[in-house]
Amino acid sequence: MKEISAPGSFPALSPFRRLVMVIFVFSSMLCGLYGCRTLVPGIMDGSALERIDSGDYPEFGDDMSYDGLEHSIRMSLSYLEKLPRDRMFQFGEDAYDCRHMIRSLEYFLRFLKTRPTRKELNIFIASRYLVYQSIANDDENGVLFTGYYEPLLKGSFGETPEFPVPVFSLPEDIAFIDLSLFDLSLPADKKLVGRITDDHRVVPYYQRREITRSNLNGKSVPLAWVGDRVDLFFLEIQGSGKIYMDEETYINVHYHATNGHPYKSIGSLLIREKKIPKEEMSMQKIREYLRNHPEEIDDILNYNPSYVFFKTEEDGPFGCLGVKVTPGRSIALQRKIFPAAALGFMESRKPVVDGDMNIQEWVDFQRFVMNQDTGGAIKGAGRADLFWGNGAYAEIAAGYMQHPGRLFFIVLKPDDSERQ
Repeated sequence: MKEISAPGSFPALSPFRRLVMVIFVFSSMLCGLYGCRTLVPGIMDGSALERIDSGDYPEFGDDMSYDGLEHSIRMSLSYLEKLPRDRMFQFGEDAYDCRHMIRSLEYFLRFLKTRPTRKELNIFIASRYLVYQSIANDDENGVLFTGYYEPLLKGSFGETPEFPVPVFSLPEDIAFIDLSLFDLSLPADKKLVGRITDDHRVVPYYQRREITRSNLNGKSVPLAWVGDRVDLFFLEIQGSGKIYMDEETYINVHYHATNGHPYKSIGSLLIREKKIPKEEMSMQKIREYLRNHPEEIDDILNYNPSYVFFKTEEDGPFGCLGVKVTPGRSIALQRKIFPAAALGFMESRKPVVDGDMNIQEWVDFQRFVMNQDTGGAIKGAGRADLFWGNGAYAEIAAGYMQHPGRLFFIVLKPDDSERQ
């Protein structure tokens, strides 16, 4: 993004009023140069789904204990119960209000407590629920499922030779710009991230390279210090984790905001430069390459200009709905195009490992999941990210999972009077 300079200067105005005037000029220029309609996302709420006939329903089953699913459903209910009851949720061409979403999950939760057999489960869903399929499943490759996990890092509350890498909180000089506040024709979900310069210009916030080089010049207070830049980079990718100061003392760190620059995959870079074969790409392979080529770490990490700032929480990890995500049950999807907090069903493949955590094979699995998170790299109807939890298996599964599958959402059949 180019720097946009406001015409003239505003010596008599406060910093806030200068920001307002600069943003107004900036938003006007965006509409003039590109047309406001081009800023509107092409896919609206829920349009990534289409309802399927009962004869096309998948064979429902689940490879996990229902305990985790019950917990995950309760997390979605806690989110929905805070919303206005007339809030609408889009499933393809159909829409259901929050009241119906709550009823749908509560009804399914009560049924789970009977510990149904596979046959009983399928009869129940066929008679009581509608099923919607991701439109990406029309593609021969289906939905690409990847995984994420909760990293566990070692660190310190202060900088030490062992822990020299800061985990930054939100900087004091960052500004979040909602253009719709200044021009109603601009979408409310189009926000910019920037800062105000000494000569009264609004410019994009610093890129990763500038942040790591300057350590933000005291503009951010580190929440903790960790020992490795690569570990911190993957903490950013995962979005949350735990930093242990000793065996008993730790803090939960969670995504707060980014510097506003687009996410660029270093995995794609390493494939393109033929440093890692595409068929071997994984988080573990990236770590191995960086460990063996320390002189390239800066250039490779800085290829991604996006940078994540963190905050601490008493618990976690939390997804984008503000509820705790459940290992093996919570999935991350692109916001807006799938109904938030809804009950889903996925089919894909998972790894089987030996005692040394070496993958022996990949096997088919299916399970119910809840839409409770999102991610910067999760774009479109053909991408989904499954949360595996923490620990050795979770890291292996999340690092290597790149498998096609199918994704469905189910919702209680409404009375005709309830259908919107």
